[in-house]
Amino acid sequence: MAEVINMPRLSDTMEEGVVAKWLKKVGDKVEEGDILAEIETDKATMEFESFHEGTLLHIGIEEGEAAPVDNLLAIIGEEGEDISSLLKDNKSSDKKEKAKESKDESKDAPKADSKKVKEKEDDDNSEESESSNEIPEGVEVINMPRLSDTMEEGTVASWLKKEGDKVEEGDILAEIETDKATMEFESFYNGTLLKIGVQEGETVKVDTLLAIIGPEGTDISGITSGEPKSKSSGKKEETASKEEDSANDASEEKSNVNTTEAKDGSRIFASPLAKKIAEDKGIDLAEVNGSGENGRIVKKDIESFQPSAKPAAAKTESPAASSEKTVQTYTPAGEESFEDIKNSQMRKTIAKRLGESKFTAPHYYLTIEVNMETAIASRKQINEIPDVKVSFNDMVIKASAMALRKHPRVNSQWTGDATKIAKHIHMGVAVAVEDGLVVPVVKYADQLSMTQIGAHVKDLAGKSRNKKLQPSEMEGSTFTVSNLGMFGITEFTSIINQPNSAILSVGAIVEKPVVKDGQIVVGNTMKVTLACDHRTVDGATGAAFLQTLKVYLENPVTMLA
Repeated sequence: MAEVINMPRLSDTMEEGVVAKWLKKVGDKVEEGDILAEIETDKATMEFESFHEGTLLHIGIEEGEAAPVDNLLAIIGEEGEDISSLLKDNKSSDKKEKAKESKDESKDAPKADSKKVKEKEDDDNSEESESSNEIPEGVEVINMPRLSDTMEEGTVASWLKKEGDKVEEGDILAEIETDKATMEFESFYNGTLLKIGVQEGETVKVDTLLAIIGPEGTDISGITSGEPKSKSSGKKEETASKEEDSANDASEEKSNVNTTEAKDGSRIFASPLAKKIAEDKGIDLAEVNGSGENGRIVKKDIESFQPSAKPAAAKTESPAASSEKTVQTYTPAGEESFEDIKNSQMRKTIAKRLGESKFTAPHYYLTIEVNMETAIASRKQINEIPDVKVSFNDMVIKASAMALRKHPRVNSQWTGDATKIAKHIHMGVAVAVEDGLVVPVVKYADQLSMTQIGAHVKDLAGKSRNKKLQPSEMEGSTFTVSNLGMFGITEFTSIINQPNSAILSVGAIVEKPVVKDGQIVVGNTMKVTLACDHRTVDGATGAAFLQTLKVYLENPVTMLA
């Protein structure tokens, strides 16, 4: 009889899995113990073996696909066996779930029918509104422009034109205050300013009706918004494009200054857009005649500018004049780009669990500096013994385990209704892997020697990096140690690995001047920081734990007593 295999729960926190690779294909013979697939969990990529014999009749989750725990993964049975009923049962169970979810939605169906009538009425009203909102020929609606990348609303600082004034293309209509600067906003149209939609000092959202320009005497009473519906799409796109160009030009200027100084010290009036185009084309504004108000240079003046012929015999520049040349400002050029890297199941779980820990547990931190002179000497002596290798991290784990035995309150968990104090000591050891971080567990660490701890940590770290760590080897920690000393980090804080109540952050051993017997001498110190959950570990309790830890580390022989 065919056997249905569902997505297994390969870790205590696993909610969904990704099939990294299938090692069998449909039609292959499968023996009990054969590896069917490699499955990526929230902690590691693990091999999943078959507990049945037969032929692989169906694969329910393809390589690279993610599926919740207990979803159909595969079906194994006799070759040629009919499994249509099993597939049908699986689909029907999915349908039941969907039906259950949509049951509540159906309760609101009568309300939805009544809404349809209302929506139809609204559509009719909308059509009438659109017809009354029609824009007369030659009239241009100008909305509040987006003058910076982060601008959401703007304030009209001052109007430089009033209703009834003639407006030429390039004329400055208003000064608009954005979230970054006060900028000039110029017209792209010729005509009469028929309406001002936003008064001086008034703040409105981007795309709100700012002004209307058109032939003098045109009736614009039917225009009520900045987004007319009956305008041809081509015209709207052209207007939007022009306004977007204005926003980009103004954003690059980031200034409300509209004058430039000529070589002779006189002032040259030019619009921001005209200055930008002139700069791009290498045109000297002093050689351009402005056609705008008060001789102001506008866009069309730059576009129609023809440089005059240079005199045949140019004056020789004196060294003094040459040194007065303006040095051109260097403008860095490059391309902004991003690369999207798909988050692995491990990375998603790290984000979820550490976020929950940081935002639910009230963290506080205690730091203490440890004199490591005796520890360095002791380790050297220990490692001189054949076949023995002890690291400083092994010493810290052993000292922490023994300190927890004297301060059991730190070896606890918060459950809401009670504080659970663990009678056993299981040390979690943070290990960095390619996809993030895992915390294998050294169990009953207080009962192990430093040599045994070192062997356990080395074995677990190797499995972690090779993705061979089993779920049972990552469960049940009561306290965690995180060591970044090997990277030269002298001091840092960690996020508590829940449900633990504390985590110890271990820094590097640093050679520095210290005071000993009233004299300044060269010493070796190490900083350790304890992050505590204030719900279970009070400040005095955490401080007492660190004092005991310090005694053990500064006098390693006491750990043998």
